[in-house]
Amino acid sequence: MSKQNSKVFIIAEAGVNHNGNRDLACRLIDSAKDAQADAIKFQAFTARKLVTFNAEKAHYQKINTRESNISQYEMLKKLELSRDDFIFLKKYADQKGIIFLATPFDTDSVDFLEPLVDRYKISSGDCVNFPFLTYVAKKGKPIIVSTGMTTLDDVQKAIRTLKEYCEDITLLHCTTNYPCPYEEVNLRAIKTLQKHFNLPVGYSDHTAGIEVSIAATALGATVIEKHCTLDKNLEGPDHKASLEPHELKMMVEAIRNIEKAMGDGVKKLEKGEIENKTVAQRSLVFSSSLKAGTILSESNVVIKRPGKGLPPEVFDDVIGKRLKYDVEADDLVSWELLEK
Repeated sequence: MSKQNSKVFIIAEAGVNHNGNRDLACRLIDSAKDAQADAIKFQAFTARKLVTFNAEKAHYQKINTRESNISQYEMLKKLELSRDDFIFLKKYADQKGIIFLATPFDTDSVDFLEPLVDRYKISSGDCVNFPFLTYVAKKGKPIIVSTGMTTLDDVQKAIRTLKEYCEDITLLHCTTNYPCPYEEVNLRAIKTLQKHFNLPVGYSDHTAGIEVSIAATALGATVIEKHCTLDKNLEGPDHKASLEPHELKMMVEAIRNIEKAMGDGVKKLEKGEIENKTVAQRSLVFSSSLKAGTILSESNVVIKRPGKGLPPEVFDDVIGKRLKYDVEADDLVSWELLEK
């Protein structure tokens, strides 16, 4: 994941789009596998440990849920998965051949997830939760951390905290808004994070479509995380900012195509160009029939396809030379036809 030329690691973020239903969660795993994402990710939390009883929902949560008057706690309580659910989903993902991930939101969830995940994902909301970062880093597993709602200085502090116990860190540029308007994406921040911290940098995409994730890939993102759902019209806070199965598949295919298109950066003749080179490029040819002994002038030589003869760059070197043999119009100019 951290190597510059390795494949982009694509995370299908199921999040809470299972709506607290194990069967729906399994169908999200099926969808992610069918789309050929690398990983499926859920969120591990206990609502009581995450939020106060009377905390309001975020604006996007209010407009994206039908029960707009309930508290954030009440909403999240309905979206919890049990420990047994997570164990079942881990086994199910393994059977399907897709990496199982989960974002912990409390230390108990960190401990519970330790045998279930090969790396931890930290949400943007916890990027500046330094005691929590320390707790996760001490587990010694690779860490992916989203950086929404932070400044460069915040990210620096987070990295400093993590690096006390963990060196395998991947940053995700992120804008915490659901869905995120294009003018708030700021994709160039990917390059800023790469430059300042010399770490692998990916992108957690909350836009409505797939094009920003594709653009992030072209900018060098090593990880793409994108919310997925079975139906954007389902009840829940994140469905409307998520991709339906056919869209997720399109995004993965597009990212894999962009990976191939990026190449190695060396400007060279590509395999498919070799044959086309002689067809599309030009050579020096005689403009008319000429007799041996003719001293070539500019009017005697023109530049035409194919590119099998002398290249246009030697045009001036040919002018003034004497012909050794008779030639016909459109014959290729060659050094063998000219006196030294």
